[in-house]
Amino acid sequence: VQLQASGGGLVQSGGSLRLSCAASGRTFSSYIMGWFRQAPGKEREFVAVISRRGASTDYAESVKGRFTISRDNDKNTVYLQMNSLKPEDTAVYYCAADQKFTRAVREYSSWGQGTLVTVSS
Repeated sequence: VQLQASGGGLVQSGGSLRLSCAASGRTFSSYIMGWFRQAPGKEREFVAVISRRGASTDYAESVKGRFTISRDNDKNTVYLQMNSLKPEDTAVYYCAADQKFTRAVREYSSWGQGTLVTVSS
């Protein structure tokens, strides 16, 4: 599956953004979808994951209660709604796809190109 992330930008602290990740192909609904992020000088880290039909989600503690992952299988798209953004959320955000419901970066086989989110204080 090929993935294309979009929706990043510059936002003030406390603001909101919604990221989108569009997938190619007819098998989108068969994939577990995840969001990850990588800040400058840091390793890529897990943000959120959603099951194939959207019934199950999991979040990193740092974003729980502020971010929401969702998906629309008819549109082959997964979303990340980010509210109450903080400067420490600044990073390149990546979407990824795999067959396992996991937080582990190394488990994901397909990655989008990333979209930059910058939160100013």
